[in-house]
Amino acid sequence: MNTAYISIGSNIGDRLEHLTEAVRALHTHERIEVAKVSSIYETAPVGYTDQEDFLNLAVSVETSLDPYTLLAACQQIENGLGRVRDIRWGPRTVDLDILLYNNDNIEAENLIVPHPRMGERAFVLVPLLEIAPAIGHPVTGIPFEVPGDEGVLLWKKIEEVEQLLLGI
Repeated sequence: MNTAYISIGSNIGDRLEHLTEAVRALHTHERIEVAKVSSIYETAPVGYTDQEDFLNLAVSVETSLDPYTLLAACQQIENGLGRVRDIRWGPRTVDLDILLYNNDNIEAENLIVPHPRMGERAFVLVPLLEIAPAIGHPVTGIPFEVPGDEGVLLWKKIEEVEQLLLGI
């Protein structure tokens, strides 16, 4: 079994519903189990800033999928929830990024793990470190640290996966 960490964000429409549906889709996949889910954080956009604020969370999954098939599953979930890719870093119903996959270092045309910009992004690291506080970079072994968490606001505390899935 493989462990992967995935960042999920949304800033179009019912952001909470999009996050919830993405986690449900992961959890109901026959070869993926959502083991942990972070709280939900609200953050300002990065890169292209003329858009609404995001809701972000991180999940830890156990999966028998290889990283490329997991990526395809994440992209299928994005597409099923109406993701349109027309502006780089632009508005989106939902975005699923594989941050880490076991301790693998992957550099392929369509997948780079660890995610290349995760160390610079508090909106990724704050939720990730909530569910995996001692996690480190798979190549260097250096623990991840949040580069300042300004603008990352707790939006909803989540204690367990079922709380998010059931909307409690």
